[in-house]
Amino acid sequence: MENTFPNRAEAGRRLAEKLEQYAGRDDVIVLGLPRGGVPVAYEVAQRLGVPLDVFIVRKLGVPGFEELALGAIASGGVRVLNDDVVRVLPNASELVESVTARETAELQRREQAYRDGRPPPELRGRVVILVDDGLATGATMRAAVAALRQLGAARIVVAVPVGAADTCRELEEEVDETVCVMAPEWFQAVGQFYEDFSQTSDDEVRELLARAAQRNQHE
Repeated sequence: MENTFPNRAEAGRRLAEKLEQYAGRDDVIVLGLPRGGVPVAYEVAQRLGVPLDVFIVRKLGVPGFEELALGAIASGGVRVLNDDVVRVLPNASELVESVTARETAELQRREQAYRDGRPPPELRGRVVILVDDGLATGATMRAAVAALRQLGAARIVVAVPVGAADTCRELEEEVDETVCVMAPEWFQAVGQFYEDFSQTSDDEVRELLARAAQRNQHE
């Protein structure tokens, strides 16, 4: 079908074609949002000949109302708070600290699992291409963008194979560049645009990152 990708790897190759102006530049890094964004990001980084890493974002959900976000934490020790929500909560500061502590433990577990002891990359002053396998509401992507701003990225490019048309348009206002290969008006879920949308495992993420790190050492 014209309006689907066979799998995440092929989606990454199609996405890379739209990002050729960044190929071979030493100030560019590709960051994949785990887990599903990493196979896509791997293909992009490989085709552009730039480093790949992972950028982990964890939502801080209000206990008992997890869908309601207090904010988010991300790789690099960044926390972004949603002031509108925090303001109306009783015992807000205690809540924020306890939820942050729990999610930080999970974030660190994933960092160690995925990176295999490699330190997180320096992002200050770099062009960051932030990749996921698709955009529905864009909430995780927005948290990642806010965190990257705090970490001093010089230019933020959001790049996805497919995204809801509204979300792609809204993100254009928030970042330096948005690349959505497909931005259909009729959008229910990211998975409807993939023939194979099976879950990406932690092992797969680890293997792709290790392979990319090895390739960088040889270049």
